Amino acid sequence: MPTLQFKGKSFVQNHHLAVKFHQLVGVKGKSLTDKVSLHDNLIVQGDNLKALKALLPTHAGKVKCIYIDPPYNTGNEKWVYNDNVNSPMMQEWLGAVVDKDDLTRHDKWLCMMMPRLKLLKELLAEDGAIFVSIDNNEVHRLRLLLDEVFGLLNFEAQIEWQNRYSVANDHTGICPLNEHLVAYAKSDAFVRGLMPRTEENDKLYRLEDENGVYRPDNYTCNKTAEERPNLYYPIKQPNTGEEIWPKKTAVWRYTKETHAANVKADLVYWGKDGKSKVPSFKRYRHALRNEGKTVPHTWWTFEFAGHTDGAKKELYDLFTGGKSPDFYTVKPVSLIERVLQITTDDESLILDSFAGSGTTAHAVLKLNKEDGGNRRFILVEMEDYADSITAERVRRVIKGVPKSKNFQEGTGGSFSYFKLGAPIEMEHILHGDRLPTYEELARYVYYTATGEEFNAEDISKDPKKPFIGTSKNYPGGVYLFYEEKMDYLMNRAFTLDMARALGKHNNKRRLVFAPMKYLDQDYLDEMRIDYSQLPFEIYKFKE
Repeated sequence: MPTLQFKGKSFVQNHHLAVKFHQLVGVKGKSLTDKVSLHDNLIVQGDNLKALKALLPTHAGKVKCIYIDPPYNTGNEKWVYNDNVNSPMMQEWLGAVVDKDDLTRHDKWLCMMMPRLKLLKELLAEDGAIFVSIDNNEVHRLRLLLDEVFGLLNFEAQIEWQNRYSVANDHTGICPLNEHLVAYAKSDAFVRGLMPRTEENDKLYRLEDENGVYRPDNYTCNKTAEERPNLYYPIKQPNTGEEIWPKKTAVWRYTKETHAANVKADLVYWGKDGKSKVPSFKRYRHALRNEGKTVPHTWWTFEFAGHTDGAKKELYDLFTGGKSPDFYTVKPVSLIERVLQITTDDESLILDSFAGSGTTAHAVLKLNKEDGGNRRFILVEMEDYADSITAERVRRVIKGVPKSKNFQEGTGGSFSYFKLGAPIEMEHILHGDRLPTYEELARYVYYTATGEEFNAEDISKDPKKPFIGTSKNYPGGVYLFYEEKMDYLMNRAFTLDMARALGKHNNKRRLVFAPMKYLDQDYLDEMRIDYSQLPFEIYKFKE
């Protein structure tokens, strides 16, 4: 398979592995919930590479749909490369604005995207899919990058979205009226959903008889008489008595037997006056397969999926009565709704790590209200407007805006707001500075050792039996002996009494984290205990 080469690629291919786990710190005052929780709808403020890494312990393999709208790298967005990669060349890139005059802007964009896409893939469920909005500046490079990260065979579609309804008269070249949505599956377990029929579809069903509403459908097919001799035969026009033959290059779609059945069921249409020389098939709307839904396609008009001008008006309407945000890259809610209809069910988790104005959350909440679903969203936004625009939009969507034209009634719902906290650097345990909380350390060591989702609700309150969960490899339980006290860490060791307090093993393996131990390996083996000393031995257990 052809591969994409760019400056810095060798340094960023595995950079996502070197990114440190950071604490996620709940901010009650910015949340819209009674209890801040990582199992709620989430808005995370902070660098999206670090945030994606921080989400792995609780959400790896759980996300059904990822939608992202990264910088298009037009040269006008003034985005900045911020990944602290261990390379002299890339250290020089840090903090510099990427503009049209930057000869390495495409390299920088690819270096920014690659580690993020790799973490997004880890978060995606096996039956999930990712959709990426992009324009002509990077679509060809993006396709090659996604081929490399997700696999060539997992390409699903490149959808053309008509994002504008008129040509810009001041455009100096050929004016683009569309953007692209590039879609890849995580694996062949992904099964695309169907889209609801639209008014545009239903306009085709303009005829009606005593059996219902129907549209005339083609009675011929694109096969020749040589290819399908059994479909090349005459049909009698019932009102004129004329014998009608198909073209030899386009024979009938139905056999003689099926045509006879169609005539008997009054499914053959001969025009308004009944004297047409070419029959049609009566395609009734009520007889459609898939409960009246339609197969997704790759051309999305602005009538079908909205346009950018309408998206800006949506945002301004939501902020009626307050300061309208100066935001120029808004996506319409209907566009994201279409993506969700293809990829999710009513219990799915949806992630947007370039959240912007929060359109993805708006679409999730709107769809939940319409069909009674329980979809959840995760938004990640690093800019200062994460609270004032992103989260504020979600608050208004949930609660409603009385002065708004279209959003007076809220959707209901909740979300928890988190900020990235300090990195969880295990070596700091040795010095006692920036010690993580018990829950943060439990999340970190559990995921690092098992690779499985951590659930904070599993934590035991019993200090003699500090259970933090079970895993495939440790059905007997995972235990963490830890307190945010340097004296505890310097003096606490895993002893015989502590091992016995865990209870009978019932021949199930157990994993214990503790600062040190006073037990020999023979006894640990007898008790079916794998011991990991904090902080250095965590990785050896992950398979």
